[in-house]
Amino acid sequence: QVQLVESGGGLVQPGGSLRLSCVGSGFTLGYLAVGWFRQAPGTEREGVSCIKTGDGSSYYSDSVKGRFIISSNNAERTVYLQMNSLKPEDTAVYYCGADSLRSQVRRWVLFGHHADLEVWGQGIMVTVSS
Repeated sequence: QVQLVESGGGLVQPGGSLRLSCVGSGFTLGYLAVGWFRQAPGTEREGVSCIKTGDGSSYYSDSVKGRFIISSNNAERTVYLQMNSLKPEDTAVYYCGADSLRSQVRRWVLFGHHADLEVWGQGIMVTVSS
């Protein structure tokens, strides 16, 4: 069964940090793009960051650039999102998604062009509040 499972969410104070993990099963990360997306109530799903697992190229939306860092460990089939200097507006359900058509993941993150990705995680809540 092909699936992605997120972990590491929770409650953090403004200015704090969290690290999210996305573990894949039923497939190898291989030559994919894996992205992190988020959705707050009443809003569209936003692309936050993505990484091409083949060469490690990474991309970020303007809203998180300089604060978030994406990385991958292909041997462990895991993609991480290190979130620093968190703000209340970062509060959302965070999802990881993956697709072998890497350009569409990148376009979602950079330009907001939504796509029907091949596999999604179930989502995990991140709350930034004092």
